[in-house]
Amino acid sequence: MSENQRFQLGTIGALSLSVVSSVSIVICNKALISTLGFTFATTLTSWHLLVTFCSLHVALWMKLFEHKPFDARAVMGFGILNGISIGLLNLSLGFNSVGFYQMTKLAIIPCTVLLETLFFRKKFSRNIQLSLGILLVGVGIATVTDLQLNVLGAVLSLLAIVTTCVAQIMTNTIQKKFKVSSTQLLYQSCPYQAITLFIIGPFLDGLLTKLNVFAFNYTPQVLFFIVLSCLISVSVNFSTFLVIGKTSPVTYQVLGHLKTCLVLAFGYVLLHDPFSWRNILGILIAVIGMVLYSYCCTIESQQQKASEVSAQLPQVKESESDPLISVENSPGILSDGVQKGPVWNSNKDLQA
Repeated sequence: MSENQRFQLGTIGALSLSVVSSVSIVICNKALISTLGFTFATTLTSWHLLVTFCSLHVALWMKLFEHKPFDARAVMGFGILNGISIGLLNLSLGFNSVGFYQMTKLAIIPCTVLLETLFFRKKFSRNIQLSLGILLVGVGIATVTDLQLNVLGAVLSLLAIVTTCVAQIMTNTIQKKFKVSSTQLLYQSCPYQAITLFIIGPFLDGLLTKLNVFAFNYTPQVLFFIVLSCLISVSVNFSTFLVIGKTSPVTYQVLGHLKTCLVLAFGYVLLHDPFSWRNILGILIAVIGMVLYSYCCTIESQQQKASEVSAQLPQVKESESDPLISVENSPGILSDGVQKGPVWNSNKDLQA
């Protein structure tokens, strides 16, 4: 199996793990929040990150991965920013209607595209932009119901969009810049995220629910679902960093909207949630957008690889025709050098 095939197999595995774990935790949390009345989402997220860090620490002790320290300030800033973005998303949901919150989530993709274009000079073809547009229209039809607007909610949504985009872009760039794996980055940033949310979580949850998380009645059933949610969150957090590292923030957001459609479908099938023809139409349009996005990424990736290979051929022919090189290098060494020349694809988004 070639290196490219192994990379594609790993990407498919990461995407599958992200979808399965995310849909599972949404169903679990829906039962915990809607059925059992545990509405403290931010505090619960801090517990998720704490359990994730403990799990990774055990994995490190078992030598399942190698600890690789790097820039402490970058890790601290990244972890705190991630924690703040989660808190702002929860505040956005609390101070806005559900429809406006869904629009906030939809706005993350165009904002990410804009930031990567402006600051990283990344180019998105018209086909990619068209497929993303179709996806956003579909998810919007399926999820957006009302758009009640207020100034405070709009400001919180704007801050949530910007911090989420920057945090996800940093997830990708830090892994490349410092050459760390998703596991290594998650292990080092988890404590800062957990501490940030553990400090602000009870305050935010109290502000949104008018209840005290520490005065809640923790029955055995509630504790069971909290533990189950925390265990599933280990897979969710790991797969998030893995997907963004192997693909791109935009692809991760596309995957997130696929999970939204799956949650709507599972909610209808398993929990008998209300479902209309508008939901069905929106999901179908969103799926078309996702298929087009995947197809365009695959085609452009193949074209880029073909152009890179053709660009290398003249260099190889020139080396073979140079008499000095042909004397100093045996044919076997020259062929080895050609075979080992890596075909580097800087746009991992096209390999998703």
